[in-house]
Amino acid sequence: MSNPNSTASVIGRLANDPKVFENKDGSKKVMLTAFVDRGYTDRQGNRISDALPFEAFVRVETQGAGPFAHVHKGDLVGLSYEPRLNRYTKNGAEVFEVKLEIQNISFLESRATTQARLAERVTKAEGQNQNLRAQAPAPVSAAAPVAVAYASAVQDEQLPFPTA
Repeated sequence: MSNPNSTASVIGRLANDPKVFENKDGSKKVMLTAFVDRGYTDRQGNRISDALPFEAFVRVETQGAGPFAHVHKGDLVGLSYEPRLNRYTKNGAEVFEVKLEIQNISFLESRATTQARLAERVTKAEGQNQNLRAQAPAPVSAAAPVAVAYASAVQDEQLPFPTA
């Protein structure tokens, strides 16, 4: 159970698709970055966003990546998290590293909206792939079949075994 006094919530858009890493015990670690707006604007009226790195853990019993399998780059989500301080020694120096560990994720857009955004990304990527294929030089065909090249390179009399 978490301490309600040490939790926080943010609303932001995912900067990238979540990265899922499988642990030795079958559980998973999920890493994602969300752009979170600050609570004020600058003099020009622009709202400043910070890219915050988050981590989550998915238990062994959970199918796939759990709820993180349903979010993608650009999706608007609400994240409840607890800050964690990892303390370890690296190269003889003590390192203190703050981690933002996700406790809960809320989907703040409809499935239709997120699926449309994902379909747009796929269409754009397919178009870029087609352009790259069109620009690629044509493959060079072999000048001679392998058997002919082999026969011309090595005489049968030179081989230490019979050929058929």
